[in-house]
Amino acid sequence: MRPLLFAASLLLASTALTPVVALAAPATTAIVADANAPKGKLPDAVTPLSYSLNLTIVPSKPRFSGHVEIDVNVKAETKSLYLHGRDLKVSKVVAMVGGKPIAAKYTQVDDLGVARLDFSKAVPAGRVTLVFDYDARFTNDAAGLYRVKVGDDWYVWSQFESIDARGAFPSFDEPGFKTPFKVEITTEDGLVALSNGPEDGSTTSGKMITHSFYRTEKLPTYLMAFVVGPFAVAEGVVPPNQFRNYALPIRIVATKPNAAKLKYALDETPSIVAHLETYFGQAFPYPKLDQVASPIMPGAMENAGIDIYGDNILLLDSGASTTQKQTFGMVVAHELSHQWFGDYVTPAWWDDIWLNESFANWMGYRIGNEWRPELNIGVGAIGEGFEAMDDDSLKVGRPIHEKITNNSDIDSAFDTITYGKGGQVVSMVAGYLGDETFKRGVRLHMSRHPYGNATSDEFFGALADAAQEPGVLDAMKSFINQQGFPTVDFTHQGGWLVATQSRYARLGTTLDPQSWTIPLCLRRGDERNCFLMAQPQGTLGADVPGALMPNAGGTGYYRFTLTPEDWSALIATGDKLPAGEGLATLDSLWGQFYAGKGTASQLIDAAKVFVNNKDSNVATGSADQFDELVTRGIISEAGLPDYRREMDAIYAPRLTALGFNPKAGAHLGDDPDTQKLRQKLVAIVADAGHDPAVRKQLLDAANAYLGGDTTALDQAFLGRGLKVYVEEGHLTAAKTMFDRMLSAQDEVFRSAAQKAITSDADTATATWVFSILSDTRLRVPDRLALVGGLMNNAATRDMTYDWLKANYDSFSAGAGIFSAGRIASLPHDYCDAAKADEIDHIMRPKVIAAGRGELSFNRMLEDIRSCSVLKDARGADIAAAFKDAK
Repeated sequence: MRPLLFAASLLLASTALTPVVALAAPATTAIVADANAPKGKLPDAVTPLSYSLNLTIVPSKPRFSGHVEIDVNVKAETKSLYLHGRDLKVSKVVAMVGGKPIAAKYTQVDDLGVARLDFSKAVPAGRVTLVFDYDARFTNDAAGLYRVKVGDDWYVWSQFESIDARGAFPSFDEPGFKTPFKVEITTEDGLVALSNGPEDGSTTSGKMITHSFYRTEKLPTYLMAFVVGPFAVAEGVVPPNQFRNYALPIRIVATKPNAAKLKYALDETPSIVAHLETYFGQAFPYPKLDQVASPIMPGAMENAGIDIYGDNILLLDSGASTTQKQTFGMVVAHELSHQWFGDYVTPAWWDDIWLNESFANWMGYRIGNEWRPELNIGVGAIGEGFEAMDDDSLKVGRPIHEKITNNSDIDSAFDTITYGKGGQVVSMVAGYLGDETFKRGVRLHMSRHPYGNATSDEFFGALADAAQEPGVLDAMKSFINQQGFPTVDFTHQGGWLVATQSRYARLGTTLDPQSWTIPLCLRRGDERNCFLMAQPQGTLGADVPGALMPNAGGTGYYRFTLTPEDWSALIATGDKLPAGEGLATLDSLWGQFYAGKGTASQLIDAAKVFVNNKDSNVATGSADQFDELVTRGIISEAGLPDYRREMDAIYAPRLTALGFNPKAGAHLGDDPDTQKLRQKLVAIVADAGHDPAVRKQLLDAANAYLGGDTTALDQAFLGRGLKVYVEEGHLTAAKTMFDRMLSAQDEVFRSAAQKAITSDADTATATWVFSILSDTRLRVPDRLALVGGLMNNAATRDMTYDWLKANYDSFSAGAGIFSAGRIASLPHDYCDAAKADEIDHIMRPKVIAAGRGELSFNRMLEDIRSCSVLKDARGADIAAAFKDAK
């Protein structure tokens, strides 16, 4: 699974400031508490052997129904057993033993979907079939079995990871239970119905048709999928190759308004599959591949043989920007790598899910880069790894690999630590071992567990057998099994280069000391040397002249500090550094500032050098960091004029040199990363620099676009143009944008419009937004973006927080894996210790009662307090640096 970690936070409620019709919380089944019910793994009393699922799914109706039969092995005679089911209205359940029924009573015993069966008499040990008849309500968010209206039609999709399959059918909803599934879906004639296996026939009865699907390979419940609706479908194949002597059928599936956007994915998916087959050294492990788009999926999911993506990830047209193509390549490669690493070989329990996601994150960037090298996808892995350090530097947190004992803790494993840190650690070890050695270990792991389950230790064992270098595995485990990361201090002592490691800590934070086994790679000029640093301090050879790059390639998951002279020498090369090393340098430079070292002037001076780096990510990396200081209020309202003047002075000349024409296709002759650089520079100069000339260009283009000339504004600049339109037009423009969003058939425009509505919002716009949230034409992601945008604005943050306090219970009800942590951490942009104390006191009971998101909440509180320390200590330095900047 690949969540878009920057997606807007969930806010669906009413405010005390402006009365609105409250949005109804999802209807739930009566819960009868059971003190003996398991909070995590089910008891080892029953093992599922196979499922037969007969589901009736009619998208136009609010509920679906099912007849489910589960063959199980009962290990000892019992009168009750635990399984999973959430918000299911079970009308009948029996246990079939030797062809004879034993009546049972079904009871849900907790909010997260643990249920109990009580039998009218003891069920003997041995093979038993559990039979259920039930119905349930569709959800309206990407969790469980959900439905959305697009145009005049209703559609249904599923999203089951982590623990939402239990909301669609009674089950033993754990990754360690892999069984075959036989699926039938009954729906209205004329609708498309899809599941994990190919369809093997259908029968018609009146206006209804039952689609039958081939029995699957062994799968866990979270990898099952169901899709029903009047979809547009494009069909193709992945041609035969050395791993397959047959063509692999593929389909691209989307809602009818997106019928013209299927070609890109249809054309490009075969190449990505072929690259993955070459890496794993074996054929795609399932008999077909469906790639399905959903308008409210805030990421993507690797269901076996049927991946589901957000519309704007999978569906690209001829005007797609470099950023859109990068996202497509990385996410599709990520999800398809899971078909082997996650689906074919599945974690035994959720505490090993890190291996799935960390490996797939690394593969997403690696294979994406192989697929289209010119898109520069690979460097994104390095950036994402360094971004994870924001969470990993906190006292509150978790290691990548952590024992999970409670269902409420499962979702916390799907965070920046798993994706960003985990992917970087995989990259660091693979780079040190060498690509071929690491690949042999991966293939050995696959061969040992076909269609089965495996643990982290079994993966380590395969790597050890392939590499014959246990020290590297110690390095991997030192990063995986403990929280935090090292900072390596480089000094010169008696003609030697000396490295000293310690745990990185933010200013004002005291952390327990730790040490790591660090694959440390250095570069001076063209000479690169690597060391395995297992001690707190070590000598790295004779000192030599020249700028020292302490993280060669940028793939190491550590920060570094240097002497002032070495910093100056390294920063002076910033315009020429390779992309990964440029990102590593900026990350460590800013990291030392957040630790209370260095100066704000040094950051500004570095930005002036790095802006001329040829890589778009490096050239604009400093601006992203400065923007965070503005959002958090560390750069105050009074300091904004100085800040804007300097940001414009740094970045506008680079944009002028590139040239800027907002018209569609005006810059197609440039290479993809130059196009991306221009897109990012336009955003910086228009927003941070508040450059009047660039803003006028965008405003004029947006007015023309909204007036009917869709060629006036390229997709790369669409979001920024619409934001400027609203920022200049205030409430009147926001209302116009809202109406245009609701009438839009194009998801790219809809997404850009929903983000623009609250851009630079004032209290009048916020009050109006609160009043329209109950509009039934809004989808869940629309509401997320609208109110999440208000929380992001300093002028409307307090209003939104008051709203959140009053309505947390209603809009957190039913939150799935994509939303729970974001709800809990909504006030994250505050930078005031007293506010953190208030949030803790008022919100903690609500977060705990919701049952999900407590780790995100605790991280947020520590981050707010840490920000407050930095603001008090360095705020004046930052203001003075911008005021005095030349």
